[in-house]
Amino acid sequence: MPPINRSAGRNIHIFDASNRDASIGGLILTNGITNANLYAMIEIFVIFNGEYILRNENNATIEKDDAPLLPGNYYIDSSDPIDINNETPLTRTVSQQTGTRVQAFRDAVRSRDRRCVVSGISAAGARYDVWRGFEAAHIFPLAFEGLWNDYNYGRWIENPLNGENIQGGKINSVQNGLLLRSGIHQEFDMYGFSINPDDNYKIVHFGFDSENIAGRHLDRRLLDDPQRPPDELFRWHFRQAVLINMRGAGEPIFEHDFPPGSDIVGSILEAPHAAKRMEFELFSRLATQYDLTERL
Repeated sequence: MPPINRSAGRNIHIFDASNRDASIGGLILTNGITNANLYAMIEIFVIFNGEYILRNENNATIEKDDAPLLPGNYYIDSSDPIDINNETPLTRTVSQQTGTRVQAFRDAVRSRDRRCVVSGISAAGARYDVWRGFEAAHIFPLAFEGLWNDYNYGRWIENPLNGENIQGGKINSVQNGLLLRSGIHQEFDMYGFSINPDDNYKIVHFGFDSENIAGRHLDRRLLDDPQRPPDELFRWHFRQAVLINMRGAGEPIFEHDFPPGSDIVGSILEAPHAAKRMEFELFSRLATQYDLTERL
């Protein structure tokens, strides 16, 4: 089955004003996105060498304000040439939730949150240790622990619960986790939405919002908790989501729900980015049981 095209359904199209025939990116407009948000997101996947403004189809200047963004074409008007950011985002699919390395992480996230921190829905059975429909999600994926170590992202974990001895390493700190409803977890892992810490922790949805979460804000109780995730991790995830959803035609959405008897490996190998997808699938499974960075 071919991967889903993220550009399908876009009603925001972005152009370099010097070439109005070729879109350089776009967006499916959802609740809560403002003019200022569009400016900020464009500045993630476009590299500017000077000042610029956005204009609409009528050549009117778009102010960098909190007015709701409207559907249409938007043109980057800059006196200097612009470049497209060629940064490679970390594409991912739904992460694995079981394994000895993630059990303590899961339990810590459950204990801290006790509700989906995006929808606000409480885990009604939490007092009886019943968590059906709720899952602990890694903000930075465990499958890419090697990159986490290479770039020293563990420095963002400021107050580990057990000093440097977090079970499973700092990537499995509660501060790298969120408790989410199962469907919302899938959306988060696949960058269907993200949380913008520079806009009051607003939920920015990049597709078809079946969970009705676009434009909401992250649960305040989580943000007031001393073991809350650091802004740097939210900012990292938001950057990945913008690059994956908005730049060019966007990165493919990979199928994750394979019927019994499917040729899963064959389907992955026939799709784009097959090597990266296979690596993610393998590492996401093994990393829940083993610290792969000690074996590479």
